[in-house]
Amino acid sequence: MKKTFIFLFFAVIVLTQLSLVFTYSTNQIIFIKIEDTITPATKEFIQETYDFALSIKAQAIIVLLNTPGGQLDATMKIVEIMDRSEIPWIIYVYPEGSKAWSAGAFILMGSHIAVMAPYTIVGSAQPVSYSPFEGSIPIENEKIINALSAFIAEEARMHNRNATAAELFVKKNLNLNADEALKFKVIDFIASDINELLKILNGKTVKTVKGLTVLNTENAVLIEFSPSIKISFLSIVSNPLLAYILFTLGVYGLIFGLASPGYGAELAGAIALILGLIGLGFNVNLASLILIGLGLTLILIEAHTPGFGIFGGAGLICLIIGSLLLIPFKAGEWLISPVWYQSFIVAALLFTVFAGGFMAFSVYKVLKAKQKKPFIGEIIGETVDVIEDLTPEKIGFIRYKGEYWQAKSKTLIKAGSKALVVNKEGPILIVEPKQS
Repeated sequence: MKKTFIFLFFAVIVLTQLSLVFTYSTNQIIFIKIEDTITPATKEFIQETYDFALSIKAQAIIVLLNTPGGQLDATMKIVEIMDRSEIPWIIYVYPEGSKAWSAGAFILMGSHIAVMAPYTIVGSAQPVSYSPFEGSIPIENEKIINALSAFIAEEARMHNRNATAAELFVKKNLNLNADEALKFKVIDFIASDINELLKILNGKTVKTVKGLTVLNTENAVLIEFSPSIKISFLSIVSNPLLAYILFTLGVYGLIFGLASPGYGAELAGAIALILGLIGLGFNVNLASLILIGLGLTLILIEAHTPGFGIFGGAGLICLIIGSLLLIPFKAGEWLISPVWYQSFIVAALLFTVFAGGFMAFSVYKVLKAKQKKPFIGEIIGETVDVIEDLTPEKIGFIRYKGEYWQAKSKTLIKAGSKALVVNKEGPILIVEPKQS
């Protein structure tokens, strides 16, 4: 009976995994939503989406875009991913009332198929510099303006779109609604919703680095790809204002901490500085390794230095954040089923959470032990029960709160009487008779 139960249990697991694998049909399209500022986190999200689409052999990727703009470097890398993609990218400015301003205009021009919903806008792509204190300041440098306008114009030409209008997005902050964009051949289609978009796309031929691809969107399976925990965390620290604040606080925290060590400001400053650098576009993997190395160093310092847990707590935070950012949330580089890989990621995250919880509990116990007064200091002055006769020459046993201790006395103390602890010599207590 037991063997039958085990066999059925494993059979159910295998059949479940097979059913998940076969749910990935050959006629599938990935879609994602980008509804905020373009940041390094957005670029990582785009890369994860592409890797996932490759792993399940999706025929296309649809991006529902609504953005006020974002970081130039992240935008350029997103366009580069699309340019080198084997899978067609359909950028769809959606829903009604959305915009593809600034960085969004570059991404729309770099797509294989550009689509807008009614009552949406594209344009305003003049670059700006950003300061948390002064806000957005337009860049007038002719060299930068010419370089970006030439870049967006070539992207438009690559996809048979209006290069002149694309240049004006940068040079004159031109804005076009959906009807105007279609009229001037800035976009390829207008679609009211996803269903209409799929009907329009069906049978269209698209050129990628792999060659010509004919889209078959009739009865296609739409799969929404959501950001991983890593991307969600990066989205928070990549917010331009928060990234600048973290960077600034990190610098001042380090200065204050080095000038007045002992308050933990240098540790908080180092963590804030690294997170700020990540938000400003610093290499995520390198920053993760720095955080993990810093975390291990701080925990080792805590283990060998008397303190109140500042080093250990900061080290634990560094390890958790560094490990979270370093986990590979893509199966594209693994010769393995993406379904199995997703299960592996869930298991890895659960292990990380439990391990982090255990480490936090251990740190808590260590801190309590450090702050606890030595027991021997508490027992001095206490009354104990004498179990054996005690003399200056004979060491016997006494009992205190149910525990047995070795003890001796300068005078005779009979078994069964009370004694007072006055001192200790190594592990042996020194007692004297308790006066009635």
